[in-house]
Amino acid sequence: MEKRQLGNLEVSALGLGCMGFNHSYGLPTDHHEAIRVIRAAFERGVTFFDTAEAYGPFKNEELVGEALAPFRNQVVIATKFGFSYDANGAQTGTNSRPEHIREVADASLKRLKTDYIDLFYQHRVDPAVPMEDVAGTVKDLIREGKVRHFGLSEAGVKNIRRAHAVQPVTALQSEYSLWWREPELEILPTLEELGIGFVPFSPLGRGFLTGAINEKTTFEAKDFRSNLPRFTVEARKVNRAIVAQVAKIAKRKNATPAQISLAWLLAQKPWIAPIPGTTKLSRLEENIGATAVELTPADLRDIEKAFAKVVVQGARYPVSMQRQIDR
Repeated sequence: MEKRQLGNLEVSALGLGCMGFNHSYGLPTDHHEAIRVIRAAFERGVTFFDTAEAYGPFKNEELVGEALAPFRNQVVIATKFGFSYDANGAQTGTNSRPEHIREVADASLKRLKTDYIDLFYQHRVDPAVPMEDVAGTVKDLIREGKVRHFGLSEAGVKNIRRAHAVQPVTALQSEYSLWWREPELEILPTLEELGIGFVPFSPLGRGFLTGAINEKTTFEAKDFRSNLPRFTVEARKVNRAIVAQVAKIAKRKNATPAQISLAWLLAQKPWIAPIPGTTKLSRLEENIGATAVELTPADLRDIEKAFAKVVVQGARYPVSMQRQIDR
C-alpha cells in the first residue's frame, strides 16, 4: 500500500480505526475474530493502527497490543490520553494534568505490550490545563523514549499553535468526511502551514456513507449512533440524498460508495491518512480497495457540484459531547 507522511512519521495511506471492536458500536466483537481482522489488515498493507485508553475503556489497547505483538516493529500504533475514570470505568471528565499523562503513558505501554508509543494524542483539549504543560509533558516522554510522536485530537487552531510551539505536533485527528467538512475552513490551512499531518476519523460518516444505513435501520442498545442527532430517523431519511450522490459516482467508477468516500479524502491532501474502522474482513478489503480508485480532477469537480445541492441534517454530536470539542 502507498505510504504517506504525517509530519515526519510514515504510515500507510489508510489506517485501521480499532475503536469499534469493543466500544461505541454495540456488542464487542469476538476476541479471536477481532485479532484476525487486525492481523489481516497488516497482511494487506495497513501499518497504522488507532486505539485509545478510552475505548472499552482499556480493553481496546489490550486487544491491539496482542494482535500486533508478532510484528510490533513494522507498525505504527497510535493511542490517546486525556480522560479520568471512576472505579467502574465510567468517564468522569477531561484530565491532562502532567502527572496523569505520565500515568496513562505507563499504563498504555503495558496494555499495548510495547516499550514505546508511536503516536500519543491528547484525546480532547483540557480547559483546566495549559496546552504548554501538556506539550511539555509529552516532550519529556519523547526524550525518555516512551513516546515517539505527539498528536492532538479535535483541537482548534489556537491550541494547535500553542502545542506546536513547545513540541512539534506530528498529526491532528478529527472528524472529516464528505458529510462533515468543517476542517476545510481553518484546520487544514493551519496544518499545511505548520507541516502537520491529518488523520480523519469517521471517514465513512460512522457507516452512513457506505449506503448500508437508512431510516429503517435499527441500532443495538449500546450503539452510540442511536443518540446522535445526525442519526435520528428523520435525519437519516433526509441524509440518504448524500449517499445517492456518492452512489452515482461510484457506479461510474466501478467502485462502492465507501471506496469513493475514502478516495475523495485521499485526494484532498497527500498528508491525509484516514482511519476507517470495521469489524468485518469483507469491509476491510472493500476499504483497502479505495486506495486503487483514482479520482480525476473532473471526478472531484463532479463530487463538489453534487454535494453543493445537499444539506446535511442533524448535528454530529449531542450538546453534552459537543462541549468537549475545542474551537
